[in-house]
Amino acid sequence: MVFSSVVFLFRYLPLVLLLYFISPKPAKNLILFIFSLLFYAWGEPVYVVLMIFSTLVDYTHGLLVDKYKREGKIRLAKAALISSVIVNLALLGFFKYAGFGVNNINAIFDLAIPFKGVALPIGISFYTFQTMSYTIDVYRGDAEPQKNIISFGAYVALFPQLIAGPIVQYKTIAEQLIKPIINADMFSSGVMRFTVGLGKKILLANTAGEIFNSLTAGSFDNLSALGAWTAIIAYTFQIYFDFSGYSDMAIGLGRIFGFKFLENFNYPYMSKSITEFWRRWHISLGSWFRDYVYIPLGGNRTTKFGHIRNILVVWLLTGVWHGANWNFMFWGLYYGLLLLIEKFFLGRLLSRLPSIVGHIYTLVIVVFGWVFFVFESNADIFGFFGALFGANGAWDQTALYTLTNNILLFVIFALAATDLPSRLVKKVFDDENRPVLWAGGRIAYMTVFIIISTAFLVNSTYNPFLYFRF
Repeated sequence: MVFSSVVFLFRYLPLVLLLYFISPKPAKNLILFIFSLLFYAWGEPVYVVLMIFSTLVDYTHGLLVDKYKREGKIRLAKAALISSVIVNLALLGFFKYAGFGVNNINAIFDLAIPFKGVALPIGISFYTFQTMSYTIDVYRGDAEPQKNIISFGAYVALFPQLIAGPIVQYKTIAEQLIKPIINADMFSSGVMRFTVGLGKKILLANTAGEIFNSLTAGSFDNLSALGAWTAIIAYTFQIYFDFSGYSDMAIGLGRIFGFKFLENFNYPYMSKSITEFWRRWHISLGSWFRDYVYIPLGGNRTTKFGHIRNILVVWLLTGVWHGANWNFMFWGLYYGLLLLIEKFFLGRLLSRLPSIVGHIYTLVIVVFGWVFFVFESNADIFGFFGALFGANGAWDQTALYTLTNNILLFVIFALAATDLPSRLVKKVFDDENRPVLWAGGRIAYMTVFIIISTAFLVNSTYNPFLYFRF
């Protein structure tokens, strides 16, 4: 089940809201836990067992870690922590990376090790990182162990952010699991945020995706430079509106149910450097790797060699986290090397240049990066880069027709990827000076967006979520 579906919007969500808000406080987490499992089971009923197993493992290990720490048995506490991490990584490794590993071993050593591929459980990368962070935080003393298994299960399976994040560290919502913040302001801001995300996903991401697919459906041997640039720029907008739209919907739903999830995007395409871009893009993943990998390795408080190593390790793991394929590893190292170049040389130069230079540099680098991300085979990557640089000619009629027909859409995409719409809304509907106008504007805005989004949703057959495969 996806958020941008008729079943979710008009059947599942109203039922959950009704039961959640009429239920007594002690039963709210139980309602969330049960309906989150049903949400997950809608597409993959078998893997609900895997999620419950993961929940039980980390719930038990969290209690063991706390017990041994209180008793002063630090070695046993560390052993329980290591056991939890091993189980989580083993599950993630088997379902996500086992096939990739076997295929590469067979290719390198000319073997024929049999391996029947298994379907990747949706969202396993997200909820595995969440459950690991819980046990680690309990060991560090950053969070108290959750004694109520239903409340812990609600945290792990919480449907608003279960499938594609943001990655919610337990310590950030531990108190809210006990006392959710349920009031009119949270509810209304949640509905507003969900509506914005729904519009991003259905009206912008899906439209950009259709442009990209129309230009890349055939052989890249016939793709002109104009077609290639139009396609990859469309994908650049698609993946941003798709993922940030999902995050907006997740954050909005979290608020509706009384939870404050941390932000996951901060207008990354406005960045003036790659360093800034990665502070604004998929913030929850970057925070996770910083807190649980980069800093424990020594961060920047080590030798120059150690600092370089730590950055490369984090970015190799970032690439691996996104997928079991060499293109993702290369994508991660691509950014790791660029960040090192900026840290030790280019960053100082960029700070002295006009902002527009930094914007252009960043956008070009990011667009090139999406080529490595979206195409998994070397042949497709090299073929597409060849098309980008004119190997098949500067332009063709199909590319020209596609661009001219959608030029207004690209302008809308570009504006929507900045903070300009948000600033305009705040300026026109100033909630302090014109509260009535602000309230009326919010209601009108949400109503129009929901009606238009639903109309597009009903009439369209193209409605993927790109980050579901991670």
